Amino acid sequence: MIRFENLTKGFEVNGQRKLVIDDLTLTIETGRSLALLGRNGAGKSTLMSIIAGNMRPDAGQVVSDGTISWPIGQTGSVHPQMTGAQNARFLARVYGVDTTELTAFVEDFAQLGDHFHMPVRTYSAGMRARLSFGLSMGIKFDIYLIDEVTSAGDAAFRARSAALFHERMASSDAIMVNHNLSELREFCSAALLLEHGKLSYFEDLDEAIELHKRSLR
Repeated sequence: MIRFENLTKGFEVNGQRKLVIDDLTLTIETGRSLALLGRNGAGKSTLMSIIAGNMRPDAGQVVSDGTISWPIGQTGSVHPQMTGAQNARFLARVYGVDTTELTAFVEDFAQLGDHFHMPVRTYSAGMRARLSFGLSMGIKFDIYLIDEVTSAGDAAFRARSAALFHERMASSDAIMVNHNLSELREFCSAALLLEHGKLSYFEDLDEAIELHKRSLR
């Protein structure tokens, strides 16, 4: 369960304050994976960062009764000066999982070769995404926050990512941002639509997608 209690967040844009989350109060029950929809700039990444605890709201709070991943796919989820292996060992200690097991899992899954032992700042965007996805899937969370990551890499890697994600979703939930609507339909059963600072819940994923498409026209 995730509960938003009077959540508010805004930014200064050209000397004016823009609210991206406006006094949000909503409870999301467990047991389903949700697509997070909204036009570019609507505040999807901001909301994900607040849910993860990486960003403080201006007011209100987020309450959850389960463990939540970091926003997978967003910049800043790994330390650029550390190697992929060092990031794995660091996160294993932070989240209390076996260091050797997580490092071996990520090295095998991300398929970065020698780059796994090189600083992340030398990685391409795709390599960072593969590392971040491998790190997150190697740790069992109740709720995964996913931002476009399943589209990283070649076709074989995307297939492996999708298979592993399906496996994790058997016992966990997710909130997913993805411009590929077919992937949202594959992984998600309901949706959240963020527009003008307001977040609406839709039991019917297709209804939410149609409203989202209409708002883009």
